[in-house]
Amino acid sequence: MPITIFSHPSCYYHENGVDHPECPERLSAINDQLIRSGMEYVVMQRDASPATKEALYLAHGKRYVDELFAKAPTEGHIWLDPDTIMGPKSLNAALHAAGSGINAVDQVMKGSNEQAFCAVRPPGHHATREQAMGFCLLNNIAIAAEHALNTYQLSRIAIVDFDVHHGNGTEDIFQHEPRVLFCSSFEHPLYPYTGADSSNEHIINLPLAGGCRSGAWREQVQQHWLPAIDAFAPQLILISAGFDGHAEDEMAHFMLREEDYQWIASELKQLADKHCQGRIVAMLEGGYALSALGRSVVAFLKGLL
Repeated sequence: MPITIFSHPSCYYHENGVDHPECPERLSAINDQLIRSGMEYVVMQRDASPATKEALYLAHGKRYVDELFAKAPTEGHIWLDPDTIMGPKSLNAALHAAGSGINAVDQVMKGSNEQAFCAVRPPGHHATREQAMGFCLLNNIAIAAEHALNTYQLSRIAIVDFDVHHGNGTEDIFQHEPRVLFCSSFEHPLYPYTGADSSNEHIINLPLAGGCRSGAWREQVQQHWLPAIDAFAPQLILISAGFDGHAEDEMAHFMLREEDYQWIASELKQLADKHCQGRIVAMLEGGYALSALGRSVVAFLKGLL
């Protein structure tokens, strides 16, 4: 079956300011590479619908969500934390980013051997239950997971986060939820300086040193993640797909290449085929070197195929 890419034009209109790495051009770089590679003819593309407040309440505190709506400026901008800005069009972008995950879950759960990729921004995996941070307003992957748990009564969801930064927000939301197996690999020490000591039976963190190359990263994934996911037998696999561990990305110091993203996609696809009829939803997180981001996303999608 083809891969469906969910996105929405509103995701281009969240502005972080001149020369900010989390920029609208990230989505353009992905679209350009899809065309250049010929993948445009392999994937299906659909517009996302916005998430409702009720869907957000499943992953975030009601007070936080209501305050976010109340704070949304009609002009100018506000800072939600030292790294996270909100302008007049940011909330709409964030709602469509979160909604894309809900749309994607609905599609893969109602079909068979289905995969979806959400090319959206702002990213989400740093947003905790009660706090925006690290460029993230809403935790897109957590909202998608909660929707799957509540709508389809799933009892086992695996979330894999290979962004170069620890998915602290996702861990915060699911730290006491054994129905969710959370796997995060990240450079340590590096923002947000969490995750190195927080593993438990359903949280498998891989803190790795700067300079980590393909062989070391793959070895850790093969040793710690893949057997655990296999034993967990997930009914759905969700992926926080951050590509800022690429060697060309200056946001961190990993030395991964696009071939590594194709490899992890292929490994997860095999597990999805074995346990959950191929059902995978991946959501864009980091990735700020534009050419490397576009190439890495295409390689990742090829791995899913």
